[in-house]
Parts: sequence; C-alpha cells; structure tokens
Amino acid sequence: MDRLKSFLQTGKVTDAQEYEPLNENPESSEGASNSHHHATADDVPFSWVEYSIFTLLGVAMLWAWCDRLNMFLAAAPYFQNRFQEDDWALQNFQPAILSVSTLTNLGSMLVLTNIQYSASYPFRINLALYINVTVFALLTISTRAFLDISATTYLAYLLCMVALTAWAAGLIQNGALAFAASFGRPEYMQAIMAGQGVAGVLPPLIQVISVLVAPPQDSLQDTDGVSSEIGTAAFIYFLAAVIMSILAIVAFIPLVQRHNHIVENQMIEQMAASMTSVEEAERASRKVVSMAMLFRKLHWLAGGVFMCFVAAMFFPVFTPKILSVTPPEEGGSLLQPAAFIPLGFFFWNLGDLGGRYSTLLLPYTKRPAVLFAVSIARLMFLPLYGLCNLHGRGAIINSDIFYLVVVQFLFGLSNGWLASNCMMGAGEWIDEGEREASGGFMGLCLVAGLAFGSLLSFTAAGI
Repeated sequence: MDRLKSFLQTGKVTDAQEYEPLNENPESSEGASNSHHHATADDVPFSWVEYSIFTLLGVAMLWAWCDRLNMFLAAAPYFQNRFQEDDWALQNFQPAILSVSTLTNLGSMLVLTNIQYSASYPFRINLALYINVTVFALLTISTRAFLDISATTYLAYLLCMVALTAWAAGLIQNGALAFAASFGRPEYMQAIMAGQGVAGVLPPLIQVISVLVAPPQDSLQDTDGVSSEIGTAAFIYFLAAVIMSILAIVAFIPLVQRHNHIVENQMIEQMAASMTSVEEAERASRKVVSMAMLFRKLHWLAGGVFMCFVAAMFFPVFTPKILSVTPPEEGGSLLQPAAFIPLGFFFWNLGDLGGRYSTLLLPYTKRPAVLFAVSIARLMFLPLYGLCNLHGRGAIINSDIFYLVVVQFLFGLSNGWLASNCMMGAGEWIDEGEREASGGFMGLCLVAGLAFGSLLSFTAAGI
C-alpha cells in the first residue's frame, strides 16, 4: 500500500509539472495550483445542506435534457400518437427535437459564456427554472386540451417548447456550474454532476416498474385519437417536471442567501467601503477571461469532458435496438422488449450515477492528461454493442448479463467518473477570480460534446 501511495504521489507531481506551463507566468501557476487548498481550508466550509441543494439543481438541470432523451421511453409513445396521421412528422419528430434542442442549447451556452463581467448567475438559474415551470405546464395542459389540432401545428408547437427548454438548459448549465465554482468547493461541482445522474436514473426505473405492474396492452383510443393511457403517462411525466422545477426554485433561495453572505464577508475583509452592493463586490473580484485563455489552462480537462459526452450520446442510439437473448415466449415480463429496453437505459444511468458519486471517495483530478486519455479509450465500448442482440437477430456473446453489466453499467460508470473528475478538477488549475468563468467554460465544453455526439450518433442510426 505504501508503494502504491508513493507511486500515485509521484505521478501527481510529474503531471502537475507538465500542466503548469498552461498559465501565463510562474506566479499565476502557483496561485492556480494552490487555489483548491485555500478554498477548502480557509474560505467556504463544506455543508451537506448546500451539497443537497446543488444536487437538486443538478436534477433540475438535466430534467429538460432527460425529457428530450427519453423520447425513446416515456414520452415517445405519446408523441407517436399525436403524429400518427402525418407520416413525415412521425418519422422526423425525434431528429427534429434533437437538432433544435442541441443547437439552441449550444448557441445559448456560447453567448452566455462570453458574458462574464456583468453576469448574474443566480438570475440565470432562477430564470431557467421559471421557464421550465412555464414550458412543462404548457406541455402538461397540451395532453388534455387542443387534442384535435393538426400534426403539423402540434409539431411546430412542440419544437417551440423544445427551443425554450434548450435555452433554459443553457441558462441553468452556465449559471449553476459557474455558481458552484464560485464557492471554491469541488464537492459542490460534483453534487451537480450527481444530481444529473439521479435525473438520468429515475425515468427508466419508473418505466420498468410501470411495465411490470401493468403490462402494456392494446389500449383503446379516445374520441380525439390519443390513447388515454399514453396521454395520462405523458401528463404525469410533464407534471413531475413542473414540480421538480418548483422545488428547485424554493431550495435555491437559502443558497443565494449563503452566497451573498460569503461575498459580504469578503467585502468586509477587503475594506471595500466604496462598494454599495453584493453584485458590485462580486464583479470587482471577478476576472474576465477569454475562452482561448481558459482553453490553454484547461485543455486536457475540456477535451476530456467533451469526448466523454461525445461517446455517451451513442448509447441512446443502440439501447432501444438491443433485445434480450431469451426468446419472448420463454422469458418473463422483465425480458419483454417493453421492459428490457428501459432496463438497459436504467443500467447505464445507474452506472453513471455510481461513477459520479465515486469521485467523493476516489477523486482523480491531479492528472488531467490521464483523464483525457481515458475519454479517448472509452470509445472502445461502442463496438461492444455489436456483440449484443441487435434487433433480435442474435448475439455474438449470448448473455443479457454481458449486455447489462459489462456494456451498459461499465460504460455508464466510466462516464460518471470521468465527467465528474473533469468538472471538479477545473477549479484546481485556475486562479481564484477565474472560478466562475471556468465553470461556465467547462459547461460549454460539456454541451458541445452533447451536441456533437448527438449529430455524430446519426451515423449509427441505420445499424
């Protein structure tokens, strides 16, 4: 054990020496490498209450993205019902949703990341949550009203809602990540990542349970042409998003008060008599940093989180196509496609959640180049899907355990571990005044990876 610790410590020193030249001068490099110690030891004490609130923000942050991702799960049957009279809309609504959401999300992140000095990150978070409440309330209402409108009109309405949620996702991703970074506690950045993992686990778990409790049947359609069971499921799904956003709004209030208290203490310590507001003091301590400068300091971590989510966006393409190796007539309810497909999503997201929480006990932020290498190595998971039962044609490795555990769970586990370490590590390689900017920049890289991965995943759509 002592030899292992000695080896790890030597590796960290070597990598730190390689990474230091990313800063402009030796003094700033020393400040960046020591900023983590100052933040954790002297500035902001760790609080499990604050950690829990950041976790809830992470859940709310990913909920809009989960809604788009789970078009393959809970919401897909509802939209297929709404578009059944229009072949073009039925075939293209999923790519249209994905394209509008990712491009809008990426565009908003590019704009927000470049607005640093005058940024109010709490305002961005609150605005995003209020937008989500409004949008999901409208979607909830749409499951009960205006059921007789044309498929084209509903698709236009749906894409407008998706664009708004994508804009809100950009606001909360930029705001929450920058806000968490301002506390100087890497655990709070990890909390947001963990919350996203929780948001990923819940929908497929609920779907699996619902199928086991009430196996799908050929439900009768109501007079408006939309299955009442499917409409009810969509109603509950969208209503849950409204409730989640409202909870996040309420929970965020004490976190803002805590942040303002920290800034006020800094004002007193710095004898900032000329400053009349928290916002003025916050901006005075904030450094405006170009994305080029941030990339020079964080290029390994930025590349790592980008490649992490490029690879991750292939799993929603393969998972709906892989069935159990047990013939339907021989398997139980859990092995039927209606349950087995969301079970595949659940195992991936369970691994992702476990990976994100593992960084609390096993952080690995001192060797950014290794994290980037891991992000490239994860691409090796993609060919493993070809060994499974794609489209029910038979599997090269005839085992559901191999698919669920080796492919899905480990792929998700590596995703959560890598993403959290990259996001947590960013604060250790920049100066204190650059924390908020680094949080927004890393959020941009994350969204860019999602967008690029989403578009690239269409190359595997025909497999």
